[in-house]
Amino acid sequence: SFLLKLENKAKRKLQKQICQVVLDHFEKQYTRELGNTWTNVRDVLTYPLCWQYAVLLNKFSQSAELENTLHVKGYHPAFQGPLPYLPASLKCYVRRTPGRFPAQKHQAGKLKEYYLLNAASLLPVLALEVKDGEDVLDLCAAPGGKSVAILQCAYPGNFHCNEYDDLRSRWLQKTIESFIPDPLTNLIMVSKLDGTQIGDLKPELYDKILVDAPCSNDRSWLFSSDIQQATLRLIQRKELSFLQFQLLRSAIKALRPGGSLVYSTCTLSKAENSDVINLILNSCSNVMPVDISEMAKAVSQEFTFLSGTQQHELLVLPEKGRAWGPMYVAKLKKM
Repeated sequence: SFLLKLENKAKRKLQKQICQVVLDHFEKQYTRELGNTWTNVRDVLTYPLCWQYAVLLNKFSQSAELENTLHVKGYHPAFQGPLPYLPASLKCYVRRTPGRFPAQKHQAGKLKEYYLLNAASLLPVLALEVKDGEDVLDLCAAPGGKSVAILQCAYPGNFHCNEYDDLRSRWLQKTIESFIPDPLTNLIMVSKLDGTQIGDLKPELYDKILVDAPCSNDRSWLFSSDIQQATLRLIQRKELSFLQFQLLRSAIKALRPGGSLVYSTCTLSKAENSDVINLILNSCSNVMPVDISEMAKAVSQEFTFLSGTQQHELLVLPEKGRAWGPMYVAKLKKM
């Protein structure tokens, strides 16, 4: 039938776009690091028809109608049960089947009602446990989904959203304008500072810091259409862990004693995840790991985690029906 032809055409298009150079590189590295687990993860990452999108509601533009529509379409709340930190105002809906809820267009003077995201990207926000009145820094904030999520949870005293990259910084600004009402945007300072310098510029200024670091984005890299760009990315990949280390060290300087920090990436790569955290723990005597295993246990219905990680870290592995991640999360506290 005509529909079947269309579907096959779409499938062919999706299959065609996989970048072989990247897949070969991942194949080698992740078979070594993840063993048999990699096969299942690869099946999800290379097959966008099974990807899922969560719907994060915007409490500043509430619509009862939207929640009803989501229920009717088979969505349920992503986070329930005994989470150590789950503000009632944070509402995120998911469903078992793949597909994407329609995205909303930006309308001047009108706030968007929801944000579409990978449900795993809310875990760093839940791990950060922001409370009202705390001073918060989102160090690498673009495109802005996690900043929006933090504001669903609490009203920080000061909220500093930083993005060094010019283009991404404009994207961040637009996200904030689309989701956050005017008087509240006065709480938010958007800057374009070099994240590795922030610790020296703003020493011991923040209670909570999110370092959602630039990383090799496994999902999007697999679909690089430009082979030269892909090859360059793979060469530069080795340098990312040094940048991540520098960003973390800078963030630790910017933290108040007693403050805490969450580090996150959307890669499976050990070099950019636990290796970076171990390097920080071994070289900074004033930070210690914070156990986040309770949070992981509480959300294990919705997410699949790599086993054998330490208590202060987790790695979400995409699988069919729970195609969230990759998302690495680690939590540290400054003494």
